[in-house]
Parts: sequence; C-alpha cells; structure tokens
Amino acid sequence: MKNRVFLIHGWEGRPDGHWFPWLALELRARGWEVNAPQMPHSAEPKVGEWLKFLREYVGKPNQHTYFVGHSIGCQTILRFLENLPADKKVGGATFVAGWFTLMNLETDEEKEIAKPWLETPIDFDKVKQHTKKFFAVFSDDDGVVPQENKKLFGERLGAKTAMEHAKGHFSGSDEGKELPVILEAILSQ
Repeated sequence: MKNRVFLIHGWEGRPDGHWFPWLALELRARGWEVNAPQMPHSAEPKVGEWLKFLREYVGKPNQHTYFVGHSIGCQTILRFLENLPADKKVGGATFVAGWFTLMNLETDEEKEIAKPWLETPIDFDKVKQHTKKFFAVFSDDDGVVPQENKKLFGERLGAKTAMEHAKGHFSGSDEGKELPVILEAILSQ
C-alpha cells in the first residue's frame, strides 16, 4: 500500500507556502501520495473547525498515513490523533515549530485566537495510542515558540527532537525553501 502524507499548514498559512512545495516534490519523487489542504479561515483558526475539517479530509487513516504540521497545524494533528478510535494506527507525525506555549503575541486578537489552542487540554496518552513515531524540530531563534517546547514534545510524546540554527519560525522571511531534517525524519519513521 502506498504511503500517504498530510501536510497541515499553520496560522495564516497556505499549502503552497514555506517549505511545503519542496517537501511535497521530494515525497512524490519517492512514490508518496501527498495531500496539502488549505485549512479553513487560516487567519482565524478555530480548534473545532480545523479538527472537523481534517477529520473529513483524511477519511480513514491507517499505518501508511503520516502527518506533517507547521505551528498551529501541529496542534491540529495532535487533536486529530487524540480523537481517533482506540484501534486506529498511523505511521507517524512530524512537527515543525510545534508548540504548547507561545510568547510575543502582540495584539489582543492574536491572544484571543491562541487562547483556546493553549488552554484546551490534550490527552497525550490517547495521542500515543495511535503511533510511537513522533519527530519535532525547533529553531533556536523562533520569535513565538519558546525553546522549552522542545523538552515538552520529548516529555509528553516521547518525540525525537532537533534544534535548527537561525530558522526563525520556519516561515516567511525566516525560512529556507528546503527543510532536509524533516524529509529525513519522515523517511526514517
């Protein structure tokens, strides 16, 4: 059966932004089915809306189903996994600039949008029922994701983690168009 991957962008993101096109091209060249949906209302992401959308978009996941998320897309993947039936298994999940804590939210609107994502608990035992293969990468100069998140992903998920140098939030002017550490992580899961 062919491996399929779902690339879930972040807040105000797009499936054709950042390093997603490069990763999609690399995985397709290796025979993967790549799915990169435009998440609804990305300027104002809502937990329930994004979770419902992803559930409908993915359909029935299996051990050949993988996920890659960026920023709030990581939160969406975790909540998706948490809500799967207990007997469902997936191949793995890879997180880029994922977070459980944030810093430097500047406007009241940003704080209001982030609040439910930060305050709605995630049952990590349920998440881990569906795969043991988690990888998370962070940057040592991310302006919104504190470095403590690297430790939290390790503790809460048993994730393998990596710290990149000077990649910012892996988006916008921070980014490179390629992210080899992610490709390697996916292919080794």
